[in-house]
Amino acid sequence: MTLIKQENHQEGFPEPGLANLTNPGNESYEIIKTINLTKRFPLVLALDHINFDLRKGEIHALLGENGAGKTTLSECLYGYYQPDEGEIYYKGKKVILSSPRSAISLGIGMVHQHFVLIRSHSVLENILLGTRHKGFRIDVSKAKSKFEILCKDYGLDINPDSLISQLSVGQQQWVEILRSIYEGIEVLILDEPTAVLTPQETNDLFQVLGRMKNKGLSIIFITHKLKEVNQIADRITILRKGKHIVTLNNNEISEKKLAYMMVGREFSIAPPKNEFQSREPPIVELSDICAFNDQKVLALNHISLGLRPNEILGIAGVSGNGQKELFEVLIGIRGKKTGSIGVKGKKVLKSSPSIIMSLGVGSVPEDRFQEGLIPNFTISENLILGFQDSPAYRIGLFFLNYQAIDNYAKQCISDFEIVANSPQQQIQTLSGGNIQRVILARELSQNPDCLIANQPTRGLDVGAVEYIHKRLLELRDQGAAILLISEDLDEILALSDRIAVMYRGEILKNFAPGEQTIEEIGLMMAGIRPDV
Repeated sequence: MTLIKQENHQEGFPEPGLANLTNPGNESYEIIKTINLTKRFPLVLALDHINFDLRKGEIHALLGENGAGKTTLSECLYGYYQPDEGEIYYKGKKVILSSPRSAISLGIGMVHQHFVLIRSHSVLENILLGTRHKGFRIDVSKAKSKFEILCKDYGLDINPDSLISQLSVGQQQWVEILRSIYEGIEVLILDEPTAVLTPQETNDLFQVLGRMKNKGLSIIFITHKLKEVNQIADRITILRKGKHIVTLNNNEISEKKLAYMMVGREFSIAPPKNEFQSREPPIVELSDICAFNDQKVLALNHISLGLRPNEILGIAGVSGNGQKELFEVLIGIRGKKTGSIGVKGKKVLKSSPSIIMSLGVGSVPEDRFQEGLIPNFTISENLILGFQDSPAYRIGLFFLNYQAIDNYAKQCISDFEIVANSPQQQIQTLSGGNIQRVILARELSQNPDCLIANQPTRGLDVGAVEYIHKRLLELRDQGAAILLISEDLDEILALSDRIAVMYRGEILKNFAPGEQTIEEIGLMMAGIRPDV
């Protein structure tokens, strides 16, 4: 492991003061360089005098906890934010990036985690939207030829005439990337590019990124997956609380060391396995469930599952294959077309969120802000959402017992290690990890018999992920049944006692960890049925 730069030295880190290995006397070798880059938001110092450089033809991974400054730094380089202090150099010249358009015009592109494609338009139409061209007309034939040459250069098979809605999630990712490449950029910023990909698609992405690097493209790669960093990065920069901690060459750096540098403490990468095999009847059982999505298209196709005590059932699959609808049917906010749901041996004849909660089933929704809480409510108010009619929080029929609610909130803040000033703090002012702890505190403090968790660690840093995993495992070991829906296959493999793969609303196979290889699971996630 070779140290390139280090600031803010802390105990356990390599000694500072080693030579800067950027090419001496040749500033053009650094295609992007920042000096003392600083960005402030109300009450937050997001970037604190950051010195960062990206070399020509390298893949540079950007790591850090939520709130460390990774996205803020990237969006300063993309012109979305303007720094309050410091300087940005591009190819050795000081530049002011006043907007994304100004960044693109220089040769800097960014692909965000959430796609911004128009699904009803074709691939080529999406490629051309917002691109620079001379005159009032676009030569569509010439543009199509240019796109096809790009695909051929990188070994991609994408029909420019296909509608975005007809493409897989992995292909849509490539359209986003190719849209930047089409503009002739020299720097590509990728924010969590593998979040929605199968293992095979991730490997394909890495191979093509390697070709892009060999052609001279410089890539900033933001990810929470430490294995990917060791796989793809040439160098790694770690940020913590807006400060530059260290920049390293990627020479056999262990995941454990990377994680320690990110959070500043030791913790376990792999959770302990469950030695107990549940043979008890399911707490929650689904039989032959069919349900439609919001577009009245069949999203769940004869789903049958049993959630047993002392067990985590992991649902693996690429986004958009029925996971959202499965979650909503289970917690009572989406009706089913056919089939039945049983809880503790009794059929649920009429389903609603309040009925499901009263039966001892808790839930962690995919979208924290839209489905899990009310952003402008306080921590206390969010902690009793769904339970506000409980006698524990009321005085008579019409009044809330604010003292009891406040005491309950203080206990949750302590028990779940929520970093907050007081129970009266607005929930929207907390970090993503602390918001998720509030949701977990609300659900787990009710001692549920079953928990339905949909993407519980999405967008969280490695420290927050470790904490969420710990609480889920504790709940399982206390006898609860857990349905874990996650697009992160590593998470599914690490936590699940059984795994089911969903594709287009069907369960392709239900198996125990170790019975299928990662490659076989990836093929199932892509719709290739296993040999039975």
